[in-house]
Amino acid sequence: MRSIFVNGLKQKPIEEQNFEIVERKGLGHPDSICDGIMNDVSIELSREYLNRVGRILHHNADKSLLVAGKTEVRFGGGVVEEPMLLVLGDRARFEIGNIKIPVEEIAVETAKDWITTHLRYVDPIEHMRYQVELKPGSAELTDIFFRKDRVLDANDTSAAVGYAPMSETEKMVLSLEKWLNSKEFKERFPETGEDIKVMGFRRNRDLNLVVSMAFVDQFINSEEEYFTKKEEILSEIENFVNRSESFENISVALNTLDERGRGTSGVYLTVLGTSADGADSGQVGRGNRVNGVIPLNRPVCSEAAAGKNPVSHVGKIYNLLTHRIAEDIYRQVDSVVEVYVWLLSKIGQPIDQPMVAVAQIITEESCTAKDVERRVREIIEFELDNIEDFCMELASGKISVY
Repeated sequence: MRSIFVNGLKQKPIEEQNFEIVERKGLGHPDSICDGIMNDVSIELSREYLNRVGRILHHNADKSLLVAGKTEVRFGGGVVEEPMLLVLGDRARFEIGNIKIPVEEIAVETAKDWITTHLRYVDPIEHMRYQVELKPGSAELTDIFFRKDRVLDANDTSAAVGYAPMSETEKMVLSLEKWLNSKEFKERFPETGEDIKVMGFRRNRDLNLVVSMAFVDQFINSEEEYFTKKEEILSEIENFVNRSESFENISVALNTLDERGRGTSGVYLTVLGTSADGADSGQVGRGNRVNGVIPLNRPVCSEAAAGKNPVSHVGKIYNLLTHRIAEDIYRQVDSVVEVYVWLLSKIGQPIDQPMVAVAQIITEESCTAKDVERRVREIIEFELDNIEDFCMELASGKISVY
């Protein structure tokens, strides 16, 4: 018998609250780069373990530091004076019996592939150095992977929380960054880099968006050209966001630190399209939560999901699964307006048997949590019964974690 509770939540849904703050760090932000690379490292290690030994072995590739390089920005094209440094770390299994696993090679090649795929102006060899600090794990944690054939024990005592639905502000912030980093937009505006941050502040039904976007200096020949292109792009952003009917008024600001008359010191230029080339470092876990945004009005899990193993590390599994369960409840149960799902693990206890699972529900006035408790419990039970399939979705990279 699982310990499952369904409670009514006496608070206004997020859409009815009078203010909301939401952030998204885009694809080329240094923190997102770390999340993206390290999660792909976990995916590739999982694939290698499955191919070589038939099961995913212990690994937690969730510690990474991207150390900014050094550049000289110039109108018309600057230079990289010192490359960035990517430190890839934590734990992985290097061998089992006589079988050797090329962990370091997998980590570096995965990083290079991710950079090539996602950062147009970064050469993964010329512009990046790599330092692999993945080491073998402890005997007790490693042994978890051989105690059972199917559902493994949790490797940590950890809690997570997810929610549904996403608010209109959250969806706007997320969709705007994805559009600005889309292939179509980059083809039209090659001078825009991948390092984009969107901050949204909603007060009642008015939305204020502040966008930070790195420009690539090889496409900008003068200060005047920078401000001309900036105005063009700002106009495009305003056209995009004003398609929404969810807000009464939307205001947009772009690169608000800019100041005319200061040359390259007064504009947001980069050599490679990311501030990591010469200004800002990054880490795993400092960026977006697993649903793609940083929702300051919501309870969130403090665990970094990117890079953790997908079959026993509840800091990853429960972090994603709570959002899956919450979305299922919201879509499948009538009269549910908003839902928060909490899962708490106990180290050494099977991951499908959390210490407690709690659904906090805001319902329509005509309904109470008691009215929907049975259906909500069924959904939670179903997802926990099928947690093995969910873990394999994580292992194959079918679910985004940032």
